[in-house]
Amino acid sequence: MLVNILSGARDAAPARLFHHASILRSDSREAVQLSVRARAEMDGVERKRTESQRMMKDSDLKQDSGIPERVTLKKEIGLLSACAIIIGNIIGSGIFISPKGVLEHSGSVGLALVVWVLGGGVAALGSLCYAELGVTIPKSGGDYSYVTEIFGGLVGYDRFLLLWSAVLIMYPTTLAVIALTFSNYVLQPVFPYCVPPYIATRMLSAICILFLTWVNCYSVRLATRIQDAFTVGKLLALGLIIIVGLVQIFGGNYESLTPQVAFTFNKAPSIGQIALAFLHASFAFSGWNFLNYVTEEVVDPRRNLPRAIYISIPLVTCVYTLTNIAYFSSMSPEELLSSNAVAVTFGEKLLGVFSTLMPISVALSTFGGINGYLFTSSRLCFSGAREGHLPSLLAMIHFKHCTPIPALLVCCTATIVILCIGETHNLINYVSFINYLSYGVTIAGLLYYRWKKPNLYRPIKVSLLVPVCYLLFWALLLGFSLHSEPLVCGVGLVIMLTGVPVYFLGVYWKDKPKCIYDFIEWATYLGQRVFFVVFPQIDPIEVAEWTDGSSFTSKASGPL
Repeated sequence: MLVNILSGARDAAPARLFHHASILRSDSREAVQLSVRARAEMDGVERKRTESQRMMKDSDLKQDSGIPERVTLKKEIGLLSACAIIIGNIIGSGIFISPKGVLEHSGSVGLALVVWVLGGGVAALGSLCYAELGVTIPKSGGDYSYVTEIFGGLVGYDRFLLLWSAVLIMYPTTLAVIALTFSNYVLQPVFPYCVPPYIATRMLSAICILFLTWVNCYSVRLATRIQDAFTVGKLLALGLIIIVGLVQIFGGNYESLTPQVAFTFNKAPSIGQIALAFLHASFAFSGWNFLNYVTEEVVDPRRNLPRAIYISIPLVTCVYTLTNIAYFSSMSPEELLSSNAVAVTFGEKLLGVFSTLMPISVALSTFGGINGYLFTSSRLCFSGAREGHLPSLLAMIHFKHCTPIPALLVCCTATIVILCIGETHNLINYVSFINYLSYGVTIAGLLYYRWKKPNLYRPIKVSLLVPVCYLLFWALLLGFSLHSEPLVCGVGLVIMLTGVPVYFLGVYWKDKPKCIYDFIEWATYLGQRVFFVVFPQIDPIEVAEWTDGSSFTSKASGPL
C-alpha cells in the first residue's frame, strides 16, 4: 500500500509541476501583456504630450511672428466702423461742391429741398432691401454676390458684365474723380490765383491713391480707423455749416426759405427735368450699399449690418437736408447756381478768416472717400475672382495681414490708368447709368429669391411694398434718363458690352490650349511668391451658421 501511495505521489508530482508551470506561464504572459499595454499607454501619453507641446510651440511661434491661426478675412468692422463706411462713402465731395445740380433742374428752392428728402427716402428703400439680402446671403461682394447666388448660372455673362464695368471702369473712374478733387483743393492755397497745373494734380492724386492702397494692404484695422476719423471730420465740417446756417435763420435771414419764395418757379420744370434732379440727388446718396461689399469682415453681420444701415441713411438724409437749408439761408439761388464750389463760397461769405476751413474740409472729405472706395471695391474684385470670373490670384489674401493685396493693386492700377487718360467727368456720366442698372437687377433678384426659396430663413424680411416701390422709382428714373440723355446712356451700355468678348475668351471658353493654362499657373505662382498670398481658409462653423437656418421656415422673420 505504501508503495502504491509513493508511486501515486510520484505520478502526481509531474502533473502538479506542469499545472504550476502552466499557471506561471499564464501569469508571465499576462504580466508581459500588461507591461506592453502599460508601455503603449505611456508611449501614447508621451506622444500626446509631445504633440501638444509641439502645437503649443507652433502656436507661440505664430503669435510671435504675427501669423494668424487661420488665414482668412478678419472680422474687424464693428458697428461704429460699419456706420463710418456707409456715411464716409455717401458723403464725398458732392455736398460741398455742387448741390446746384438739384436746384438747377428742379427750378425752385422748395422743390430742391423736397427732392433731397425724397432722394434720402429712396436710398432708405434700397438699403432696406440690401439689409435683407445682406443677412440672408452673408457674403462679401454686394450686388455681384447676390445676383450670383440668386440667379446662379442663368445669367452668367450678365453677372460678368456688371463685375467688368464696376471693377475696371465704374469704381476706378469714381476714385479718379475724388482723387482729382482732393488734389485740387490741397493745391489751391499754393496756386491761389490760377488753376493748379495738370501734372501737379495728377501726381498728387496718384500719390494719395498709392498711399491709401498701401494702408489697405497693410492692415484692415488701420484702414477702418482712418475711415472712422475722416468720417467724423466730414460730419464736423457739415455740422459747422449747419450751425452757421441756423444762426443766420434765427437772425432773420430766411427769405428764400419762406413758402411764398421757395416755391416760386422762374420756369415750370418738366417731368424730365425733375427726373434729372432726382438723378443728381440719388448720385449724392450713392454708396449706401457699400457695407454689403465687406459683409464677411463685419463682426456679427446679421446684427450689425442692418443696424448700421438704419443709423446711417436717416443721419445722412438729415445732414444733407440741413446743409442745403444752411446754404439757402445765406445764399440766393442765383449765387448758388453761379458757384463752382458752394461750400467754399459759403465759407468766404460767412466765416471770414476761418473760410480756409472749407477747402480743408473738402480735401479731408475726399481723402476719406478714396479710402472707403478702395476698401470696398477691392472686395468686389476679390469676390469676382472667388466665383471664377477673374484670375484666381485676385481671390488670395496675405498670409499674415489677411488683406486682399492683389485685388487692391488691380483697383489702384486701374484708377491710375484712368487718371492718365483724363476726361474722367464724362466717364462718370456714362457709368452712372450702369450703376443704377445694377441696383434694379439686384432688388428684382430679391423678389425672385422670395419666390424661388420661400421657406429660406431670413433674419430680416421687409414688406414686399419696399422693393416694389423702389423698382417703380428705378424704372421711371432710368426711363426718363434714356429719354433725356440717350447718348450718355447708350455710351454707358457700349462700355458695359466691351466685356462680352472678354467673358467668352476668359470664362466661357473652357478648352483653352495647354500653353495658356501653363502661363496662368506660372503667373499665379509668381504672384503668390511676390505678394506672399494664399487662398483664405473657410471656417466650417461660419458656413454652418450661414446654411443651418435655410432648412427652417422663417417663422421668426416678419415684415419690417
